[in-house]
Amino acid sequence: MSHDLTRLALPHIQRLHAYTPGLQPNEPGWIKLNTNESPYGPTPRVTEALRRELGSDGDALRLYPNPRSTPLRQKVAQVHGLTEDHVLIGNGSDDVLNLLVRSFCGPEAAAGLTFPSYSLYPVLVAIEHGAVRTIEFNRQMTLPVDALVSSGAKVFFLTSPNAPTGVAFGNQQLAEILERFPGVLVVDEAYAPFAQEHAVPLLAQYPRLVITRTLSKAHALAGIRVGYALAHPGIIDVLDRVRDSYNVNRLSQVAALAALSDPGYYDAIIGKIIRTRDYWLGEWSGRRGWFTYPSATNFIFTEPVDAAGRSGPDVAKSLYHHLLSRRILVRYFPSHALTASFLRISVGTDDDMLAVNEAFDAWPQSAK
Repeated sequence: MSHDLTRLALPHIQRLHAYTPGLQPNEPGWIKLNTNESPYGPTPRVTEALRRELGSDGDALRLYPNPRSTPLRQKVAQVHGLTEDHVLIGNGSDDVLNLLVRSFCGPEAAAGLTFPSYSLYPVLVAIEHGAVRTIEFNRQMTLPVDALVSSGAKVFFLTSPNAPTGVAFGNQQLAEILERFPGVLVVDEAYAPFAQEHAVPLLAQYPRLVITRTLSKAHALAGIRVGYALAHPGIIDVLDRVRDSYNVNRLSQVAALAALSDPGYYDAIIGKIIRTRDYWLGEWSGRRGWFTYPSATNFIFTEPVDAAGRSGPDVAKSLYHHLLSRRILVRYFPSHALTASFLRISVGTDDDMLAVNEAFDAWPQSAK
């Protein structure tokens, strides 16, 4: 007797398509450039802090963590020149995004999204049975200010710098939206440490602005799962009302505190990632002549051209599988015309990037 237990779920959950993260191989030997993790490890202060917290017997683990992550809120506030009541800590920025959807979105309160952007947003909205207003970018990635302002959304999620293209939007453009948009504007700044400008200075003037950040990318703590929101205390209060108790574990809080206490270390590795990014972006857009978006992130979004001078979805798919055959993981987004002819390649070590470039050189001979 078969049991289709999915029928017991709410109807809108039965129709839900879960978010699919990038492939995480279990075996060694892969060059992993598909999920925008840091190619360099965190500051040694992180492991030192974790060892201190665990002690010789791990006794601290029997105790619940600080329920509000208070020391970490205070540290984040200090980093950004804010007060603690402007900060909320989450189990990764995905947790913060989930809290924002819970608080401001529903069947009668639409969430606005751009496309392309982070594909988790519509999943979170669908879980809450929320309405969605989607605004598509053109190939030039021009920020559609008028369409966004008139979207009718109660909350709008804007990734800047954008994923997967890497294009950043300036504060002047964001301020124009905030002057006219009547809802809550969430600027997802997961990649802001790699950009020249960030939206934090706008917080003092615009109380309906929420900025989300993560320690997964620039701070090399993807395995720790810590993110945060910066916003007006009134919005932070709302998010705290729906936040799960003890949402950030003890070791994650300790690791994040240690990371944020060593800005010099991260300035150095962020600078190295930016230099590597800019070099290979120039090589692929210049020497190879591939259309490549300017990147303010730790990845490159490029449109490959084969030996016959062709580009397009079939060409991108061919190169993606060629890289897979050489145990190099990148991301391919075939679901939409704007992204289907591109590959997104995380910035790796110098050796990683040389291996990718050598694979590109070998590809035209194998792509028939």
